[in-house]
Parts: sequence; structure tokens; C-alpha cells
Amino acid sequence: MVGAGCAMALSGPLGAAPLAKVRELGILRVGLYADNRPWSWDRGGGQPAGIDVDLALAIAEQLGVKPEIALFTADEELSDDLRNVIWRGGLLGFRRCDLMLHVPFDMQLAAKEDQVVFVAPYYREEFSALCSAQTRDCDQPPQRFVGSKVGAELDSIPDFYLVGGFGGILRGDVQHYPTGHAAALAVHEGEVEMAVATRAQIEAAMADSAGSGAKLRKTPLPMLPSDGWDIGMAVREDSRTLGFAVEDIVARMTADGRMKALFAKAGVTWQAAAATKAIG
Repeated sequence: MVGAGCAMALSGPLGAAPLAKVRELGILRVGLYADNRPWSWDRGGGQPAGIDVDLALAIAEQLGVKPEIALFTADEELSDDLRNVIWRGGLLGFRRCDLMLHVPFDMQLAAKEDQVVFVAPYYREEFSALCSAQTRDCDQPPQRFVGSKVGAELDSIPDFYLVGGFGGILRGDVQHYPTGHAAALAVHEGEVEMAVATRAQIEAAMADSAGSGAKLRKTPLPMLPSDGWDIGMAVREDSRTLGFAVEDIVARMTADGRMKALFAKAGVTWQAAAATKAIG
């Protein structure tokens, strides 16, 4: 965790207006996933870095308060993370935050979480693949890579896809990595011929290893059980005024190009959330 101090919600009838309290205390405490490159990670010495870190700093600046970044380790389920980070706090002393980034923006999921409100979708994520410079056609079916090493984050959707898909033909070829970003870097380093990860992880790895000649897949992966998802934020249920203010900030950053530039800094192509397109 980075930093200390958390803006607490007001009690009683004023409990639905924590934005005023955040401004009164002068601090916006933001919970971000640790080891989630390129979104958020500790670059050393307790210093957070990443797309979500830059976005959190921009939001705090627009609110006129100081940012406080709290990196946390993902639990088994998103519900656990929301409980530990947003509405209750962790059992080991992690103090709850005002805002959490990198939350799947899904209305069915939101309906199950009555303690939090999902707000401000700011990116559309999807899975893709990265192939080595020696691969003739990165858009060929994944099963054509049988006999070659392929990479994926351990116990992730790409992992299950490669291990269990196509009759399990690639099971013996899958190499596991701690993150999708690490799996993508393995392509650049010649450890694997192909890796499946999120587009943001792949593009960030390409930016980190420019010159390797690795190729980004241009077509959707066949039979993958996901056509993409929106990424947004979460606040406590009684923090809707903060959520509204954050949504306004994200909308302005999107309209004036700051959001696109923020992503480009990490080598990632910004893609508008589907929910934002639907509203627009």
C-alpha cells in the first residue's frame, strides 16, 4: 500500500454527499491493483506507476485535492476486492478508499453489489494475441501453433482458452507467466512464439520492447468466450456525488483528448467503452 489516511463517509442524512468531505479533507484515496501492468504496479521504492495511476492523479487534480494511491493485491473474487477496498476495508488493516479503478463496468454484475456503485467507464478491453517476428501469419488459428511454445497468465481466461480449447491440442505447449504483460514480453524475448493476453498488456509490452518485430494479431481469436468488456470505477453506495463528479471529469478528458494521450503515454491505444458509445 502507498500512502496513508482515508476520507471517511459522513454519517446520518449527509452520508450521501462524501464529495464535500473529500474536499474538506483535501485527499482522494484511490485503490489500484498491484502488479497489474500497464495499469498499475510498484515501479520500485513504493512508487506506483501505470495508466490507472496517471488517471487517478488527473482526477484528484481536477477535484482540487491531493491524490493518495493505495496498491492492493487482488483477492479471489471481484466482490472481495470491492468489499476490502471500497465499502468495508481489509481485515489486515487496509483502510477503505474513496474510489477504485479498473472495475469491470457491467450492469448485471453491478446489480449484485448493493454496497457500491459502478461509474465512469473509461476503456473497452479485449483479448488478442502477439506473435514472434518469425511467425508468418499471426492471424492463423491458434491450433496451428501446436509444437511451439505459447504463453498466457496462469489461471486466466487466455490460459483456460489455450489449455482447454481446440480439443486440448495445445495443452503441452502452454508456458505460464504471472501476468499477461509478462507473457507478452516473453514473445519479444524469444521464450514463446505466441501469447494471448489483453490488448492493453500486449500493446504496452510492444512499447517496452520496440524493435523485436513481434506482430499483433489483427483478427478476433476464434472460439474465445469473450468479445470484450468495459472498464470503469467504483465508489461506495453513499458516495454518488463523488461518482457523478468523477464521471464529469472522465467525460471532459475524453472529449478534449487527454484520455487518449494518457493511454498513448503507455503505448496503449485508447478505445471508448461500449457503454459510453451507447449513451452518446
